[in-house]
This record gives sequence, structure tokens and C-alpha cells, in this order.
Amino acid sequence: MRDWCIKWTRGAVLLLTAATAAPGAGRIVLVADSRLFSGWRAWWCNLYNDSLFWFAVLTIVILPALGLAMSKVTDAIMKRIGINLKSRVPTEH
Repeated sequence: MRDWCIKWTRGAVLLLTAATAAPGAGRIVLVADSRLFSGWRAWWCNLYNDSLFWFAVLTIVILPALGLAMSKVTDAIMKRIGINLKSRVPTEH
């Protein structure tokens, strides 16, 4: 396992060194291909292409909000079917 980590780290360092130190190389630009998308998917891809700052801000806001909403829905479903995780009654003796 340790040898694999060392080889992977050396490969990553060599790749980064080659990418940044290549003579005459320009900047590497990452873009999302939004040609096949429509609606909110196209908007999300275009947001990534236009402004990484706002993409990051929205991602940081949306992910915890969705996690909170999904946990509340799951709690409501579990209460409805009779599973109560707040009061645990141990059954082992």
C-alpha cells in the first residue's frame, strides 16, 4: 500500500511539474460542455463556465440545504412508520 502511495504521489508531482513548466504552454482551462443540456442543467454548466466563484458559493449553499431537507423528510417518514430514534429502548439483557 505504501509503495502505491509513493508511486502515485511521484506521478502526480511529475504531471504537475510537466504541466506548469512546459515551455510555451498556456493556461489550462476547464470547461463544462453544455451543448446537450437544457433548462437548469444548461444554466448550471454555464454558471461553471462563467464564474467559478458563484458556482462554488451556490454549491456550498445548496448541498447542505438539500441534506437538511432530505433528513427532515426521512425523519418524518420514519416517525410515520413507527421508528423513533430519539428514545432507544435496549432489548439486550
